[in-house]
Amino acid sequence: MTTSKEYRVLLYYHYVTIDDPEEFAKQHLKFCKETGLKGRILVANEGINGTVSGTVEQTERYIEMMKADPRFAEMVFKIDEADQHAFKKMHVRPRKELVTLRLEDDVDPRRLTGKYLSPQEFYEAMQEEDTVILDARNDYEYDLGHFRGAIRPDIKTFRELPDWVRENKDKLEGKKILTYCTGGIRCEKFSGWLVKEGFEDVGQLHGGIVTYGKDPEVKGELWDGKCYVFDERISVPVNQKEHVIVGRDYFDGEPCERYVNCANPECNRQFLCSEENEHKYLRSCSDECRVHPRNLYIKEHNLTEEEVSDRIKKLDEEKALNV
Repeated sequence: MTTSKEYRVLLYYHYVTIDDPEEFAKQHLKFCKETGLKGRILVANEGINGTVSGTVEQTERYIEMMKADPRFAEMVFKIDEADQHAFKKMHVRPRKELVTLRLEDDVDPRRLTGKYLSPQEFYEAMQEEDTVILDARNDYEYDLGHFRGAIRPDIKTFRELPDWVRENKDKLEGKKILTYCTGGIRCEKFSGWLVKEGFEDVGQLHGGIVTYGKDPEVKGELWDGKCYVFDERISVPVNQKEHVIVGRDYFDGEPCERYVNCANPECNRQFLCSEENEHKYLRSCSDECRVHPRNLYIKEHNLTEEEVSDRIKKLDEEKALNV
């Protein structure tokens, strides 16, 4: 693969039996550190799910090592060019599940899953009648970008999705259901669960949003906004034909694609916010977080009690004028 940048980011998963996840994780971490990779990898009895960054040579070495193992010989790597590492550290952790659904009767994607749809097939299916597009990600991921017309489940974590479906079954019954997620791993289980629940026509975007955005024919069409990713980049572009901003600033509702975390570490809520509003509101999502004794923004900018008080007073005055 030719590249013009020194670094790459690999996104991948594979459902396959790993007998001793703890020992595997230990040896895998050793190899990754020795190779110079950084990232986050989860290992479970049901397989592996990871995102790692490194130089072209480092990532190529990792791919070769994984492909040499018969268990991962068919694993697909989604590759992004990068200017630098997308992570600060390297973690490999054993888990009970690769994606946390916590079902009483778990779904094995190797035995039961929705119909795989290529980017071209998904693109065409989205425009058919009696079709609903169901985002299998969390609300904050949807808010940054999503397929045009997709349903936004009101959930904070993936494990809340089955309950949301049961509560909103009327929106889905009798329809062709299309579901999608970042790289495909969540849909593998979720689409299988939908089939198990009795939904008859379920399709999933094979390879996820990141694959859809790279497809040479579709070129990310019908996607609005950006795709949220779980590394230092925060987001990546998808639609190669047009860029429509769907994100809205938490404070003023203006178009925005910049995520920050609340400066109160006990809150740590992630919200969209312009740089101007970050400073204006002390990077805090509420009045309570602005005056929290552990507010990190105040510490980072060495603000005195008087300066903080003055800023909060101005915000209160603005609120009074807008009432």
